[in-house]
Amino acid sequence: MIKLQVIGNLGKDCVTNTVNGKNVINFSVAHTEKFKDQQGNQKDKTIWVECAYWTDRTAIAPYLRKGTQVFVDGTPDVRTYPKNDGTTGVSLALRVSTVQLLGSKGENSGGYGGAESSYNQPATATAGSANEITEAMDDLPF
Repeated sequence: MIKLQVIGNLGKDCVTNTVNGKNVINFSVAHTEKFKDQQGNQKDKTIWVECAYWTDRTAIAPYLRKGTQVFVDGTPDVRTYPKNDGTTGVSLALRVSTVQLLGSKGENSGGYGGAESSYNQPATATAGSANEITEAMDDLPF
């Protein structure tokens, strides 16, 4: 299995659709790396990842707005498509398994109200102290 993890900013607001009775949230994430070329000039290289998040948990959709920084991971896929000039283009796609909101552009706190929001992550146990173990809790009381 191949996993891909991306941290970047959304290029536009997400779009929620229903396909064959299942919900999918589509969005694109851009990751920009800064580097210096052989002459020492500062350059930017941006990679766009088209994301498809198949989930019944669509409550995250209003927060997936242009400029929002997210962490996503899932299974990668390379897609080809015909370009207007007749050549074949290639794009990187991701079938998302986890989305985590990190913040929005220009926001200093690093998250919404200083808290991170995570969706579709398994509960993980972490040691709080030598005698205490804490677990992520669901919203449901049962």
